[in-house]
Amino acid sequence: MNAALPPQEPLRPASDVMRLDRMGSMFPTRLSFLRSLMRRLSAEQVDVTRPVWEMDAEGYGHAVYSLELGGFTYSLVAFSNRLDADQRTDRVIAEAWDSAFVLYDGVPDGDEIARLHANAPLQEAGRFCERDLVLSRANKSVRLFAHVADGLRSGTLIDASMVARIGYLMRTTAVYGNGKFGIADRRVIADRPGLEGPFMAEMLTVWLIRGFTHDLVEHVGGAELDRNLKRHIGVGNSTGLGMAPFLVSHPELLNNWMMARETALARVRAVRALDGAQVARITELAARATQHLAQWQVPDPAHQARIEHLRRDWADLCAELPDLLDQHKPLDQLVRISEAFGLDCQELVVSLVIEPFGDMVDGLAECMGMAAATPLDPRMGVAQLKQLIDQHFGWALPVDFASKEETAQFWYVSEEKLEPRLGRRYDEPGSELESPLDIARQVQAMSFDLNDYPGLLVDFLRDHPGHRNAVRRVQRLELFPYAEIRDNLICESCKPIDMLRCKLSFFGASKFDPKSDRWTRITLAQGAPLSDELADADDWWLPVFAA
Repeated sequence: MNAALPPQEPLRPASDVMRLDRMGSMFPTRLSFLRSLMRRLSAEQVDVTRPVWEMDAEGYGHAVYSLELGGFTYSLVAFSNRLDADQRTDRVIAEAWDSAFVLYDGVPDGDEIARLHANAPLQEAGRFCERDLVLSRANKSVRLFAHVADGLRSGTLIDASMVARIGYLMRTTAVYGNGKFGIADRRVIADRPGLEGPFMAEMLTVWLIRGFTHDLVEHVGGAELDRNLKRHIGVGNSTGLGMAPFLVSHPELLNNWMMARETALARVRAVRALDGAQVARITELAARATQHLAQWQVPDPAHQARIEHLRRDWADLCAELPDLLDQHKPLDQLVRISEAFGLDCQELVVSLVIEPFGDMVDGLAECMGMAAATPLDPRMGVAQLKQLIDQHFGWALPVDFASKEETAQFWYVSEEKLEPRLGRRYDEPGSELESPLDIARQVQAMSFDLNDYPGLLVDFLRDHPGHRNAVRRVQRLELFPYAEIRDNLICESCKPIDMLRCKLSFFGASKFDPKSDRWTRITLAQGAPLSDELADADDWWLPVFAA
């Protein structure tokens, strides 16, 4: 017999949760994929070995890291290359990088290492096979890498403030999985214990890359890093438009991510009272968040002002914590009170209240995988479809898609790199190649044609086959209410950075450093356990550096 589910408050409505401005305010939670992976590695007492380390004194060569997870062995094969400064760029058009990586299925022998050595540094231009699960590349933070290596070499003090400010020795510019460029298709690992969850192979790759960067700087510097310092060094990442359309093209998956997070929130909001230990834990975590925000600095003036506004909101909210945590349903009260503050503060509260209740919410991580695609149902009644449109897309019906402001942008896939791009409809050519991310416009057009249609839905679809996608997306919301972003994705004010932050928060990213409204730098695995610390693997929410 299944155990009874915990009680929960009503879920927050998708009409609120799925707005871009709120999605762009999300923080990582204990359900984030890196956190889930660390718990799995800890539960299996995974042992990471380094069977190959062939590096010259300057840190160029290759290495192999291996581990067993869920009955399978995986290896990170890492190549460190000499790179001229004028070749180092985070842009997708780059053709060379400081390091290249492959997550390999098994332990590679000499011939396989030679094959990967010939292909991994080429990335998209290389040739790969089904043994290659994930492909990645990274560039050094030249300033921090050199500073740490020089400090280790000379025995001088490493600038902890620089480590806290930058947070990584290398930043990945891509982490490819799911069959791209000839590597293994998702089906190869979809049922393997430990990698069955979303992006688990990619997260495992990132965590292993982080360990490689630690080993590399220690090798070049000739000494070991302070453990506290090492733990705070994560992996940077530069992420742009290529990631944003994923949330639109995988609606069932997006729903499952958001549903798990919202269900976790609803469960903790139903907690009737907190004991002394729980109050102390939440108070401690709130103080940690204060420190994290103080250490979050970015060059962009607008985003720095947003961080500073959040700091003020958070300080005001924390001043009320002692009284709030003593009330009936204290976490529900805390969430309600947070609604008087900005969206960033509201979503940080969501992350905070979920954090102490792993026993209540961690199982939801098993519900975050891909669901079967929803088929179109031509048997649905026209009245029922209209009701769903009014319920879920009522916001889209009044939008004036004849105006330039509401249609200012268009999504397309670049011919050169096969990556999503965003163009200016009235300033640039190419709108005839537009990708179908204009969901609101599609639904509105379908709704207008449906209003005066006298027949059945099956007849409507026969007469208007161009509306099939819109009908399917509306129907899907009956079972998957969080499957659609509730905003116009082609209007002047649409900011892809909001979609990026939503997705990256599920990865476990922190310290977002936007470089425009189209791309950002982040830090992954900062504060995560090192490979020999997996026995205590689950207390690194919003990490802070204590010198």
